[in-house]
Order: sequence, then C-alpha cells, then structure tokens
Amino acid sequence: MHGARRRWVGAAYPGGVLVLLPPSETKSVGGSGSPLDLDGLSHPELTPTRRKLIEALSTLADDVPASLEALGLSERQVDEVRRNSELWDSPTAPALERYTGVLYDALAVRSLSAVERKQADARLAVASALFGIVHGTDSIPAYRLSGGSPLPGLGTLRGAWRPALEPVLAAADGLVVDLRSGAYAALARVPSAVEVRVLSEDATGKRKVVSHHNKAHKGKLARALAQSPDEPAEVEDVIDVANDAGLRVEREGTRKLCVVVQA
Repeated sequence: MHGARRRWVGAAYPGGVLVLLPPSETKSVGGSGSPLDLDGLSHPELTPTRRKLIEALSTLADDVPASLEALGLSERQVDEVRRNSELWDSPTAPALERYTGVLYDALAVRSLSAVERKQADARLAVASALFGIVHGTDSIPAYRLSGGSPLPGLGTLRGAWRPALEPVLAAADGLVVDLRSGAYAALARVPSAVEVRVLSEDATGKRKVVSHHNKAHKGKLARALAQSPDEPAEVEDVIDVANDAGLRVEREGTRKLCVVVQA
C-alpha cells in the first residue's frame, strides 16, 4: 500500500485538515499567559456565546454547593469551583497544553518538533463546553464544565452552542476528522466529518468497542496527523498517515474509520 501512497498538498486549517479533539475533565493549573482575552481567541463569532457562558459559570461559582451539584462534583473538588470563580483573572496557557489526561498524554504536544507543533496548532482543535472550539494557539484558563452540564438560567449547552458553533464548523472547507466523544459531538453536528471509533480484536478476529483505552488511541492518531509533513485531504490519506505511524486504521464506511487494536 505504501508504494501507491497518495501525495497531497494543502494549507493549514482553514482549507486544510481539521481534527476535532474531545476536551478532558482534568486540566493543568496555572500558566504563563495573560488573563483571558476573548478578542484574542480564534473564531470571534463565538465571542457572544463564550462571554455568556463564562459569566454564567463564574456567577454560579459564588454559590459553592450549587456549583458542586450543577457540575457533578464532590466536596473534595471544591478547588474546581474556585477556578471557575477566577476565569477572568487567572493565568492562561495554550489550549493543547491546558488539557491533560489519557488522550493528551498520548498526543504529547510538548515533545513535538517546532515544525510539528506549528502543524498541531493549525490542524488540531479542542471541542470545549465553555469556549466552543479552541485551537493550539488559543490561550485559556483552567476551568470545569462538562458538555452535559446544564447551567442555571441557560439550559443545556447543546442549546447554547448549536446555533453558534455549527455554522463555524460547517465553514471548514477541508477534511474534518472527528475524534470527539458523544457529549461534545452533540454540541455541534458536522455531517461531512470523518468519524473515528476504536475497536479491539481478539485472537479469533472478534471485535468490540474499546472504552478504557479509547482516548489513548485517538491521541496517537491525532499526533500522527499533526506530525505528517503532508496535509491529509481525503479519508484514504488519514489511513495512510495512521498506518505509517504504526496504527492499524480501516475504513468502515464512506466517512467512517476504525482504529483496530489487539485485545
């Protein structure tokens, strides 16, 4: 297959590949960036929704018990509420360094070369319950808000984000690879996106959906797409990049891929 490998040329998003990552509940604390500046984030058309949600979340933080209940947190996680109360004043960090956890450990952006990091910042974007979508160069504070958490007075986040975020994602004129989890995919539908799931295969060839290590394999795929010197333009290009990186990726449908791992 490698001998017949496609070569393609493309520009960084917009116009190139856009890889949508799920966020993580855990985030790094602190940062060296200045406090949040909504005008400095990508996709300024999302600013009104971002501002509305930030104001609602920071106001909710004034009532600690209500915050814990709304966000599904325990009393041991009260520091998460404190961070929400400081959204406008706390230091920021690049989005790809703010999120932590299994997927982001596998992505390991800090270990990328300068060229690869520039590509990661352009090609990868994180679906965020608070910011809608953020790219690698967007500096954001630590916060706590899940895609399925309703905010008092605002209803569901899906209702808040769909009208604003779906047109932004629909405007992407290159290939979109969707690695988001269900709660974040629900915030904005992308009918043209390539969906990816992870399956484990046992010695008999039987496959089942991977749950625990799902994020790690998606992180490895995101890293491969960030590192590729060529810009993926078609579904087969994604398969080529993944296979070259040692991943086993197969096509399941016109716009569906699966990462196959050994059970």
